[in-house]
Amino acid sequence: MPGTSLPLHVFEPRYRQLTIDLVTGTVPGKEFGVIAVREGWAPDSDGIHGLHRVGCTAELRDVRKLPDGRFDIVTRGSRRFRLMDLDARSRPYLLGTVEWLPDVPDDDTGEDSLLGLTSAARAAHQRYCRTAWRAEEWHEPALDVGSENLPHLLAADCLLPMRDRQLLLEQTCPTRRLRMVRALLYREASLLSELRAVPAPLSSYAVEHSDN
Repeated sequence: MPGTSLPLHVFEPRYRQLTIDLVTGTVPGKEFGVIAVREGWAPDSDGIHGLHRVGCTAELRDVRKLPDGRFDIVTRGSRRFRLMDLDARSRPYLLGTVEWLPDVPDDDTGEDSLLGLTSAARAAHQRYCRTAWRAEEWHEPALDVGSENLPHLLAADCLLPMRDRQLLLEQTCPTRRLRMVRALLYREASLLSELRAVPAPLSSYAVEHSDN
């Protein structure tokens, strides 16, 4: 999600090549696309139909090459995109044609309402994290984080089902995104409090996926 950190351990040959291409500038801008696989599908065999259509670019922030050719990298979510077309032949890794997906602000929401929504979303995040994690395992986003990025950062600390994370990513109205993340985090905190469990759809394990 935009603004969130994503550390990765890269060991599959095609993604080692992608990392090299990012470092050397073969892939410009040091950004690559991250997009979720649909439950029950595999993009290597199902192509574009096996992927959600909205994803987010990951900006390469740090790279550490290991002696055996693997990499540990740190990335940061940057820009959302809609996948238009897929190219599985030009490079060892998948390439895509995309269009950028900017936010569309809600001009009808007043400043007081926005401040109230922000406060409620932060409170839902605190309730979830105090239930799910030890004190040292989470932190609150800085107070100066804007309402457009805050929902992504709040969701990053929480074990939301893929469907909910995808809906948050696809939502282009910051105000609606705040309402969504507040409702999702309160729901998940209630489940944790009563059942000590988080949802994990069995269909997630229905097909064999790439090692990466």
